[in-house]
Amino acid sequence: MELRLAVLGWICLGVASPGPAREAPRTIFAEEFSGSALDRTKWNVIVTGRTVNNEQQAYVDSTEVVSVRDGHLEIHPIYSPGFKTPEGRAFDFISGRIDTRNKVSFTYGTAAARMKLAKGDGLWPAFWALGDGRWPDTGEIDIMENVGDATWMSVALHGPGYFGDTPLVKRAPVDTTRWHTYSVDWTRDLLIFKVDGRVIYRVTRAEVEKHGRWAFDEPKHLILNLALGGGYPQGVNKVTSPYPGLPETTVTSIKKGEPRILVDWVRITMS
Repeated sequence: MELRLAVLGWICLGVASPGPAREAPRTIFAEEFSGSALDRTKWNVIVTGRTVNNEQQAYVDSTEVVSVRDGHLEIHPIYSPGFKTPEGRAFDFISGRIDTRNKVSFTYGTAAARMKLAKGDGLWPAFWALGDGRWPDTGEIDIMENVGDATWMSVALHGPGYFGDTPLVKRAPVDTTRWHTYSVDWTRDLLIFKVDGRVIYRVTRAEVEKHGRWAFDEPKHLILNLALGGGYPQGVNKVTSPYPGLPETTVTSIKKGEPRILVDWVRITMS
């Protein structure tokens, strides 16, 4: 009898169904930076045209500033006094910016990058998503921004009615000089920002629409860049000399070739 009851109990326990299995996320873009050069079928390298935010660098297409080595992407700013853009504008620094415009875009899903940043006031690395069309109407998702302070990073949304000094912004404590995964989960009515899987900020459609139109139902492409100085860093560090938002200590560091932004991988997945 005891054996029979035990068997019946086992059968009864087995009746309960865990429900349908949840589908694994589908990867629609994966960049592991495993080659010896940037994959131009996935990425565009941006060359400075019109500049914004009073940034102090020109973006160039050069392996001096954007390279792939040792299994990661490296963006390395260089002091280049008097550098002239194709439009004839002069800059004292060159740096790198790449994007997936017209090559890879997505609407909803998770965008993530594993990155290691550099310390130095006025360094302005970013990992972000942007729609095609006129800014800010096109919508901008800042998945990771940093202004050279190694103790925190920030996330933000920009769109019609909430751009520039946007109210939709959040700082999170993190040692940015270590490897971290920065990500956003983007759905029809919600954006969830995370660092290493830890939620740091949630923004709903209703919260956005208190400030303006929800601009996050259209495709976005990804951007990785390293700006120098300009509006956001200067707003934090209040530095005006020798360059807006870029103090002498960071200029010296750039002259020595020290700051390097590393990206281990970039991925887009959809449920």
